Amino acid sequence: MNLQLHTAISTLKATISITGSKSETNRLLLLQALYPNLVLENTSNSDDSEVMTKALQNAQLSGTDAQLIDIHHAGTAMRFLTAFFAVSEGKEVVLTGSQRMTERPIKVLVEALQQLGAQIAYEKEPGFPPIRIKGQKITQSKVSIAANVSSQYISALLLVAPKLENGIELTLVGEITSVPYIKMTLALLNEIGVETKFEENVITVKPLTKNSKQQTLTVESDWSSASYFFSLAALSNEATIVLSSYKESSLQGDSALVEIYAKMGVDARFEANNLTLVKQPNFEYQSVTFDLNNTPDIAQTIVVTCLGLGIGCHLTGLHTLKIKETDRLEALRIELTKLGASIAVTNDSLTLEPAQEILENIAIDTYNDHRMAMAFAPLALRVPIIINNAEVVSKSYPDFWTDLTTLGFQSAEV
Repeated sequence: MNLQLHTAISTLKATISITGSKSETNRLLLLQALYPNLVLENTSNSDDSEVMTKALQNAQLSGTDAQLIDIHHAGTAMRFLTAFFAVSEGKEVVLTGSQRMTERPIKVLVEALQQLGAQIAYEKEPGFPPIRIKGQKITQSKVSIAANVSSQYISALLLVAPKLENGIELTLVGEITSVPYIKMTLALLNEIGVETKFEENVITVKPLTKNSKQQTLTVESDWSSASYFFSLAALSNEATIVLSSYKESSLQGDSALVEIYAKMGVDARFEANNLTLVKQPNFEYQSVTFDLNNTPDIAQTIVVTCLGLGIGCHLTGLHTLKIKETDRLEALRIELTKLGASIAVTNDSLTLEPAQEILENIAIDTYNDHRMAMAFAPLALRVPIIINNAEVVSKSYPDFWTDLTTLGFQSAEV
């Protein structure tokens, strides 16, 4: 489905309800599989979380033959489930995914699990899915992993750690990437009673063999999904957009949006678990520089906002974007250039020059990447734009196009 987006409305006013964070949901789903007395509320309705749920349900099925678990495009599920099945004693699975997933590296995590005694083998290309996992009782506890890789590798190890006989002492080697996501994982472990410690480059997780009491955990709404409304508010002439449910003391790293978009004319206010975005009148725009080492997932949204505002930006800390659903840096370079932008990328940075004009009715390719579709959509406040394969948003935010309609956007299939 290719959608042409446009709107004649420059004043945005609506209340939008966004479902739970995909990041929190997938972590808690794994913990719930380990500790069934956990009850989860406001979970994400994303494709990724549904894939995670289905895979964990299948894990309960009995049988002597290896199960084939297909997680499609869900990178988080691939990392978390690799660790989960590695410690699921007596279970054998082959974990696979889409063509793109078989091109995304898993070697760093596999080698870390093998340090602990896990039995994992590659079915095809060494270092990449599909992988065959034979669940083992893990008694070793000391493991090291490169710290500048995707934080999901690190979180995968931490999430299964309390089920291990001796827990984990994880040493991070080098400069640590995406610290907020690691801290999110540790905070969720703490919530269910797991003792953790994070000092310098060593993380310790103590075992939690039993969790007998029922506990209800409510997932905060997704900050990555909120990013597109920050962009919409910035690109509008006037905006009052209320988003629920959010808290000022968030576990999610992307809550840095509040400070980032304050430099692009958006005032964010918290009240009664709601987040209200207000466009600041008469704001004086200037080019911006951000280090997104801790929040790389919002890079696409930010650079497209800057294009729409006619300001430049220099973004760094983006090295993990090259192994996402697509090479996001290269995808941004290609698509922004089609719109008339002057942009340069390296392996870990992006520089956009201020634009005087944005070309109209340009078809944006999305590369099976949900964030490409949603990041470019707010540009419809400036020029009509076409989003190819718009259905890809279901990976993290299935209601996105419906919510845009609530704000007055018009769309038509082309």
